[in-house]
Amino acid sequence: MYVYLMKNEKPLNEALIKKHVEHLKSLKSQGRLVLCGPFTDFPGGMVVFSADNLEEATNIAKADPFISSGCKTFEIRTLELANEENNYLMEV
Repeated sequence: MYVYLMKNEKPLNEALIKKHVEHLKSLKSQGRLVLCGPFTDFPGGMVVFSADNLEEATNIAKADPFISSGCKTFEIRTLELANEENNYLMEV
């Protein structure tokens, strides 16, 4: 699981937002999108998604029109999902 954290650098326009939404819809149709959205207390947002490796995850982030346009910068993080099935990563 991966997360790309975006930071606003330039203003967005409606056409760019539509392209970003299409990117998210594509990830969703591929079964990759977990969750996404803007931050309410920071100028940016995040996308949580699945990828086979860090290189693929980085390419997915770079393909986001928000990022490829230069309107947002990004940092990518690898996320280990903690949940009930894995006892929230608590080793027993």
